[in-house]
Amino acid sequence: MNTDEKNYYEILETPYDSSFEQIKENYTKAKNAYSTDSLALYSLLTTDECDKILNTIDEAYSILSDSHKRKLYDEAKGIRTITTEEQISENKKEQEFAAREAKTPRASINKIVEKNTFSLNFTVDTDKEKKIEQCQDFSGEFLKEIREYKGVDLLRMSELTKISKTYIRYIEEENFTGLPATVYVRGFVYQYAKTLKLNPDLVAGSYLKRVKSARENG
Repeated sequence: MNTDEKNYYEILETPYDSSFEQIKENYTKAKNAYSTDSLALYSLLTTDECDKILNTIDEAYSILSDSHKRKLYDEAKGIRTITTEEQISENKKEQEFAAREAKTPRASINKIVEKNTFSLNFTVDTDKEKKIEQCQDFSGEFLKEIREYKGVDLLRMSELTKISKTYIRYIEEENFTGLPATVYVRGFVYQYAKTLKLNPDLVAGSYLKRVKSARENG
């Protein structure tokens, strides 16, 4: 995630025409990805780095969740112009969403990190297991092979890791130019490996060598 350019839609990984509910959902996913119970738990980012990212995420949400501020932001960026009908519709959605949240216990509203219990259900292939066990260099192609072998589709992988499907594809395709800064890639691959019950340190370490080599020689 490149927070320097501050394209609020990119920060929340949400389309320009997102509804208020979509923005809220993507905001929560973004907070999950950089919460203290996620990447920082494994000392992948410093507290200051996490705080900076989380503050930028909050800033993006504060603008895009407010129809008037969003309209001004869109116009300033030349993204699109919200019609009166769209603005009224968005205001109505905000009011309805606020009414629903008002009925929800405050503790639930403030809860950012949701715990996921996930068990892998797949038919064990002895040869594949041996190949995985002996591997010391995990390529994107091999990670995809393991994910599919263990029966985890892209959508489920995204839900469990809090990583967008786009970034998961980039990891598997080794699209290093499309991926964010190296420190974030390590966190994504660590979570990816952990979800598939692999050795996350080994997988992340070997994959990062590929990333650094490609970026240094690119």
